[in-house]
Amino acid sequence: MSEVGLDRLSVETLNGVGPALASKLHKLGLFSLQDLLFHLPLRYIDRTQITPIGGIQPMTEVVIEGEVRASDVVFGRRRSLVCRVQDHSGVVTLRFFHFNRAQQERLKPGVKLRCFGEVRRGKSGLELYHPEYQYLDTANPAGLEDTLTPIYPATEGITQSRIRDLCGQALRHLDTHQIVELIPADINSGLEQQLSYSLVAALRLLHNPPPGTALHLLAEGEHPAQQRLAAEELIAHNLGLLRLRQKVQLQQAPLLSEDKSARNKFLEQLPFELTAAQQRVAAEINRDISTAIPMLRLVQGDVGSGKTVVAALAAVQAIANGKQAALMAPTEILADQHRINFEQWLRPLGIRVAFLTGKVKGKAREVQLQAIAEGQAQMVIGTHALFQETVAFN
Repeated sequence: MSEVGLDRLSVETLNGVGPALASKLHKLGLFSLQDLLFHLPLRYIDRTQITPIGGIQPMTEVVIEGEVRASDVVFGRRRSLVCRVQDHSGVVTLRFFHFNRAQQERLKPGVKLRCFGEVRRGKSGLELYHPEYQYLDTANPAGLEDTLTPIYPATEGITQSRIRDLCGQALRHLDTHQIVELIPADINSGLEQQLSYSLVAALRLLHNPPPGTALHLLAEGEHPAQQRLAAEELIAHNLGLLRLRQKVQLQQAPLLSEDKSARNKFLEQLPFELTAAQQRVAAEINRDISTAIPMLRLVQGDVGSGKTVVAALAAVQAIANGKQAALMAPTEILADQHRINFEQWLRPLGIRVAFLTGKVKGKAREVQLQAIAEGQAQMVIGTHALFQETVAFN
């Protein structure tokens, strides 16, 4: 087993992939062989068995075999080549709106065909519109597909057959190269017991499902192999978040010690009392910002549950430590509502509130920018305008 991981092998190491094709693959986010392995099919079609023509149903995709009994060009609103194909059980119509003379000459009575396409109701009964087809040689009959045929996300200039070939090459590399396992071994063994698939086995099945694989489970994303990859993605995502959290916690944050005097003055002038939940969350935030570890917290609650007043308490603690605080709202209407509340709450404490949105222009904007830059405004409320280069905090 090679020590080189598939995430380090470029798609250009595959047969038939040059710079031009690699550029097209890059548009799909495919740079390495591992990327190809996780480029999973959107859906599957079953070409593993032949359906008797007498048993085909509308709105299904089928493989049929039969002999052309009649072939004519029909003129109507759209010119079409119409072929009647028959087997021992029935007759079906093949209809081609785009065809050339060579096709017309070859699709003649007596020719035996294998066709694949979607069955629809048409003028002459059940029809296949523009089916894929191949000519049959009775002396050397062509074999059927031995797995379900995957249909992949694609882009201009890359056919399904090309993507299937490249994914097949990438799968063969699993025999000689390692794939990066993000899940710890103890968790991984539990997943294999619960879902019956290792990561490699799940990838092999999803790219080449054997005949008899439940298409309805694959279509709904409920096949155990799909759930195995979903578990891989979910656990990897959470591990990534934990790593990000650890990285953030290594950074230094300013110590914002609790100022009980400022806190009490703020609470005393409120026209209401904090609920138990608001007091609990405010205390948790107080503990977070009183340390040198950056706070990473989401405050979640229903409309009117008091998230804003909890944020205001945190801002008062920052301002009491000589810092500025900023509150950004997604819309100008919401920002203005916050401005009104914060001015009512903070003005009695001698805290000036600056307001900055895209609609604040001219002299008024200059006044706000100056107050922010010089630290005259300790509390700043606005929209994404707060992130503009012209805004300098004190």
